[in-house]
Amino acid sequence: MTVFCTYLLYQAGVWTDSGGIRISKDAVVRSLQFTVAAVSILGAHEFGHYILARRHRVSASLPYFIPLPLLGFGTLGAVIRVRDRIPTRNALVDIGASGPLAGFLVCLPFLAWGYAHSRFTPLAPTGATVLGPMALWNVVQHGIPNLDPAIYGDNLLLRLFERAFLGPRPPGMDVEAHPFVFAGWFGSLVTMLNLFPVGQLDAGHLTYALFGKVARAIGAVALLLLGALALLVSFTWVAWLLVVLLVVGVKHPPVTFPEEPLGAARGWLCVATLVVAALCFLPAPFVALL
Repeated sequence: MTVFCTYLLYQAGVWTDSGGIRISKDAVVRSLQFTVAAVSILGAHEFGHYILARRHRVSASLPYFIPLPLLGFGTLGAVIRVRDRIPTRNALVDIGASGPLAGFLVCLPFLAWGYAHSRFTPLAPTGATVLGPMALWNVVQHGIPNLDPAIYGDNLLLRLFERAFLGPRPPGMDVEAHPFVFAGWFGSLVTMLNLFPVGQLDAGHLTYALFGKVARAIGAVALLLLGALALLVSFTWVAWLLVVLLVVGVKHPPVTFPEEPLGAARGWLCVATLVVAALCFLPAPFVALL
């Protein structure tokens, strides 16, 4: 179901024009490319968690891919269900870091292929604007901006690949992106969302393993920063803020054996995950056409 929704939504989003949906062989191929890449990245993320959970003898479900018919990218991502309490802080780091690192590593070859098969194209004049600053006040005054179509914001990871494969971007030009680039963008967005150090998000696991009960205060600061992003940069952050507050939560359950010391190698895993978070961070994930 998730594969079908992802395929259908990408095809409609790319090929819809004033005359309706235009189906062609090229549209089918591009949609399949995006779907394969996006599902591979999401699957690698969740199987990273699953494999390390099993390695530490923690009962966990296989990944569930969440379909989202008729909206967005056709999926809300994927999750696994961890049925047992995680035994040690070392296991907590392994399970928490394995997902974003695995998804990130799978994302890289798709981005490399995608940018190698992309090109610069003249930037069409639009009324595009980042959804902010003071975006919530703008929404109160003028209503919700049109997000169809949407332009996706850049992060450092995409900029590095663009520079490596296409060179410096000439003035007045944009990138005509291969579907693998869009899938890489989506994968980096999912990775970034999980790397806020709050509750039982992936980075929340690492924060708790490193700092114990202090992790809750760190999570509170992260929530304040998330709120500031929603107010000052892009109101689209409000959606993730609500998900974290209402679904994920800010508390983290204790490990079974907290006395076991954290190994030095796990510290380097945390550093690697922090680097991935910096590369994937999107200050404004979406730019709207107003």
